[in-house]
Amino acid sequence: MVNTTEFIEDAVEEIQEQIGDANAVIALSGGVDSSVAAALAYRAIGDRLTPVYVDTGLMRKGETDQIRETFSYMESLRIVEAQDRFLEALSGITDPEEKRHAIGEQFIREFEREATSAEADYLVQGTIYPDRIESEGNIKSHHNVGGLPEVVDFEGIVEPVRELYKDEVRGVARELDLEEIISERMPFPGPGLAIRVVGEVTREKVEIAREACHIVEEEVEDHDPWQAFAAVVGKGTGVKGDNRVHGWIVSVRSVESRDGMTARAQELPWETLQRIQSRITGENENVARVVYDVTHKPPATIEYE
Repeated sequence: MVNTTEFIEDAVEEIQEQIGDANAVIALSGGVDSSVAAALAYRAIGDRLTPVYVDTGLMRKGETDQIRETFSYMESLRIVEAQDRFLEALSGITDPEEKRHAIGEQFIREFEREATSAEADYLVQGTIYPDRIESEGNIKSHHNVGGLPEVVDFEGIVEPVRELYKDEVRGVARELDLEEIISERMPFPGPGLAIRVVGEVTREKVEIAREACHIVEEEVEDHDPWQAFAAVVGKGTGVKGDNRVHGWIVSVRSVESRDGMTARAQELPWETLQRIQSRITGENENVARVVYDVTHKPPATIEYE
């Protein structure tokens, strides 16, 4: 395990050396990786850092309000409403890799606009070691690694936690005294709910995935999973009332892991699974059935796309 005190000192010094007297923007998502990167960069360059949270419309329920509250101490925080632009960029795309590249392209263009406004030459990101491994190994492109466009209008991209695994990032977050809602939060993919919707991304499917993920997180909290969520995976026949429906199939996934490189499907109690399916089907009339994913990683990845 990394020595968190030494890591923080070294990371702050490295950020100062990389950015110098210039300004920077930090891609802030609310997850532990970007939050730690933001805290480190803020220690390093202070008000020359502009934190930018892009509301893609693909975020967790209540995420934007949580960002406003958690990072209110950073006076330069900017919240960009970009839901329509991201959904338009994803329109008609069904291939998972194409989705990731479309999201990476849109992200970088949003940050380029904000950087121009902030007169910033550098982009800070919360890329961690597993992101790099999966992108470089062609397992899947991460929007902030392999999903980036070839031409990026920044003098440099700064990645202070690029050598850390998730559990090590959490240790740094605790050392930085970040709130528990940040340091202990379940991982959330950079491309957001777009990769928890199998196939084309639409407003309807995103909203179903968002509400279902919220239900799953609430119901499995006491079982302490590494990551738990729901994904919209297709359509199937069901019965609601006395009527036949052709509704969405939601797959629930809950896994145990140390660093995300491997994972085991969690053996949740039957009562918990029944509460989850009852809530998801009962709170959304367009969901026909709920299934539980028992596949480990490998052979599966944790996320669906």
